Amino acid sequence: MTEKYLYDQLISILNNLNKADYPEITSIIEFNISADGKVYKDAYDIASRLHDADGAQVLPKDVTKLLTDIYLEEISKENAGAMTDLGSLYYTGRCGEQNYEKAVYYYTMADKLGERQATENLGYCYYYGRAGEIDYKKAYHYFVKGALDGHLTSLYKVGDMYRNGYYVEKDERQAFYIYNHCYSQMTEINAHIIGADISKRMGDVYYYGIGTEPNLQMALKFYQESEQFFYVKINNGDYYAKKGLESVIQQQNDIRALLIDELPEFKWKK
Repeated sequence: MTEKYLYDQLISILNNLNKADYPEITSIIEFNISADGKVYKDAYDIASRLHDADGAQVLPKDVTKLLTDIYLEEISKENAGAMTDLGSLYYTGRCGEQNYEKAVYYYTMADKLGERQATENLGYCYYYGRAGEIDYKKAYHYFVKGALDGHLTSLYKVGDMYRNGYYVEKDERQAFYIYNHCYSQMTEINAHIIGADISKRMGDVYYYGIGTEPNLQMALKFYQESEQFFYVKINNGDYYAKKGLESVIQQQNDIRALLIDELPEFKWKK
């Protein structure tokens, strides 16, 4: 892809873009082009920046076309990141077409090249049966691969499998240990990505007594943390986070009702 072609495509997108609906895409394009026909970043770098921009919106068709063209060119060079990125567009449907079969196809290509984000994504595809029937054996295989490479999302999904007895023997204490480890590894850098789901699981273990003794106040603390992180995920375009947010809000309401019932009566007060 020549610089002139890329520049012309970006200018065309900019001229047809509803800038009020797509402020991040507008900013990325304007920042990376000059008035004299120069593009400051290479095509794949710009595609990576546009990929998640204005995440709550479906991508404009001309942006989708440009990203797809860039990714396919990179895939021909065995760029595993481009395979993962293109697969994710089909997985989420941000490209205007939700197609889990295509997502699995590109994730599998990337996984074979060692791209562990694609590995983790495959785990989700098989765990939820996105492209066919649920296959917990394959899900466990991919989640373990991702976890061994340091992916905390893969690790807490392994914890889920022990919690529920999916493919492995049910072991709630092991699930509790895994969730605790994931929580201890949260940082300011990764919390906006994993904080909502890990904090929710910590709330679950204390609410339901999974691998530990129930503790309503601890559960409430973790659910409140989770709620704050869920708002960030949803604002960043994570459609699947909506159900998690609704769940932790309802669980907080249930816990508050229980805690209020447990409050002592001060019989000495006249």
